[in-house]
Amino acid sequence: MGAGALWGLVFLAPELARAFTPLQLTVGRYLAYGVISGVLIAPRWKSLVAVITGREWRALCWLALTGNTLYYIFLSSAVQTGGIAMTSLVIGFLPVAVTLIGSRAHGAVPVVKLLPSLLLCAGGAVCIGWQALAVPAQSPVAQLVGLLCAVGALISWTIYAVGNRHWLEKLGTVSAQDWNLLTGVVTGGQALLLIPIALVLDRTHHDVSAWMQFASVSIGVAVVASIIGNALWNRMSRLLPLTLVGQMILFETLFALIYGFVWEQRLPTVLEAAAFVLICAGVISCISAHRTQVEPH
Repeated sequence: MGAGALWGLVFLAPELARAFTPLQLTVGRYLAYGVISGVLIAPRWKSLVAVITGREWRALCWLALTGNTLYYIFLSSAVQTGGIAMTSLVIGFLPVAVTLIGSRAHGAVPVVKLLPSLLLCAGGAVCIGWQALAVPAQSPVAQLVGLLCAVGALISWTIYAVGNRHWLEKLGTVSAQDWNLLTGVVTGGQALLLIPIALVLDRTHHDVSAWMQFASVSIGVAVVASIIGNALWNRMSRLLPLTLVGQMILFETLFALIYGFVWEQRLPTVLEAAAFVLICAGVISCISAHRTQVEPH
């Protein structure tokens, strides 16, 4: 829940720094994430490098790409071309995808017991995007491109969630926070490679105050969402089965909705309220299925 509450704040970042493109926001966030991670992990760097092999470094590069860099680029592109509602609808199926993959693990809760939770989750995702999807698209081509980008983001973060859980289980000698900081260092390196692209694609002149605001938002999101939020997520990933980990992603959606209502100073619509109720019911149903699984007979 804590990770979801902090991750939900990321959706306010584009509003707080509207003068900058999503790619610039991505570079700013993850560059700050990398620098802060490097500073925090520096005292333990030698001991960590001693236990991290080339295989783990390759895994970190892949996880940083799928869970951070590539995911955020796909997500930003989907929002720009296809709209927030359509993107939210597709990304809302993340818990379904991760839970279905987790159900294949040995000793996992059967899909049949998780079906009510999955249906409630899917219903909440549909409610989130239904209103805006009813509005005719400005460009069918743009809508298709946005849909493909949203599906790419869905696949990318699903791969990250499953892969990250696998490596956290495998590397018992590395703490959840150190694994997060190592991911941050690698993500920061990838952000450096994106700087030339971000500068070429947008040559808009920004004054000093705009850059200061950009830096504040980037550092704030990096600390709150990436450093603290990811640390909570990694810790949770080691404590809960993957079928339940998938459902925990819903808290990001819940808190993003709450922050959105506060930012816009309005109450939720009927469909938004329905989505809120369905998502909560889905999480409760999933927890109930797992409690039944461990009760003694």
